[in-house]
Amino acid sequence: MNNYKYCIGIMSGTSLDGIDVALCKIKGFGVDTDIKLIKLKTYPYSDELLVDIKKSLNLKTSDAQFLCSLNFKLGKEYALATNALIKEQGMDNSDISFIANHGQTIYHQTQDKDGLVKSSLQLGDAATIAYECKTTVVSNFRAGDIAAGGDGAPLVPFVDYLLYRSKDKSIALHNVGGIANTTILPKDCDIEDVTAFDTGPGNMMINQAMEVLYRKAYDNNGDIASTGGLIVEMFDELMANDYLSQEPPKSTGRELFGVEYTDSIIKKYSNQPNQDIVHTLTVFAAESIIKAYKDLVLPIQDLDQIIFTGGGAYNKFLIGYIKAQLPSIEVLTFEDVNESSDAKEAIAFAVLGNETLNHSYNNCPSATGARNKVVLGQVNFY
Repeated sequence: MNNYKYCIGIMSGTSLDGIDVALCKIKGFGVDTDIKLIKLKTYPYSDELLVDIKKSLNLKTSDAQFLCSLNFKLGKEYALATNALIKEQGMDNSDISFIANHGQTIYHQTQDKDGLVKSSLQLGDAATIAYECKTTVVSNFRAGDIAAGGDGAPLVPFVDYLLYRSKDKSIALHNVGGIANTTILPKDCDIEDVTAFDTGPGNMMINQAMEVLYRKAYDNNGDIASTGGLIVEMFDELMANDYLSQEPPKSTGRELFGVEYTDSIIKKYSNQPNQDIVHTLTVFAAESIIKAYKDLVLPIQDLDQIIFTGGGAYNKFLIGYIKAQLPSIEVLTFEDVNESSDAKEAIAFAVLGNETLNHSYNNCPSATGARNKVVLGQVNFY
């Protein structure tokens, strides 16, 4: 393989749409990293496990015993998905050099508050994965950055710098998962020049509304949103959220834009047509992204391109709306540059795991607010 080794990146995001397992081959590390996707497959959570995860996310229904159990349930689920892909590809576990697993985020606290310290919890027991998959597993990536004073997020900007920086163009890579986040790569940049932050909600609120109002997991292509109209009062209330005006570095999650908040908005405006609620939530996601560029990025950094990734990149209404509001910038999706929007974050964690195993720093302090560069990830050997 010309010094390539096989590895697997696993990502299960805030959208709760399943386990993304990316089989890759990789060689080198740092700026010499070369990674190629061989196969991506998404394994949906079982209905039972999805109920458990949602229960764990609610502070009123979760407890220590339940989280303890769920950690090992998820570890087994990640292992089953990984072994299934290895088998489907006609490979053996001994072919895989390592697995890098992000885990399922249960809670992410970005600041010390009310006697609670800055912290982040991802479940999915790595020892279980290492045992079941018979290989080395790197996990718990966020803790090292938090220990160094950072938010523990966003982590993907480090990988964006390694793989997608350009000598000729200033590029923003914008992932729209449950939460939306951007990485700004000025042309011919060094790692210190990279900025990144969570812009606000991506698919999270839209998906919850689709589940409550239509019994569907998501709005395919933005078809429902495209038929609705704007509920102005609802839109103004959403856009008044203080997070949107905070200066980076910053990160957010379900704690701010999750099920409880979304359900309260749906209930408050339940007298409005369902398609108008979905439309307004989609416009909110789009406008929060647009506001981030207009207020926080473009005053200090010109951009040639914004390239959208993640599940939201397939929402044609969302991307079309953003494109219309930012006419001076070329707006693309990952597919437009022959990459996979679905696979990007799983691949990113494979890269981060590779850095860990090479004892190489893999955080981006300018994005997370960490005091210094550190090696992220904890290693379980088989």
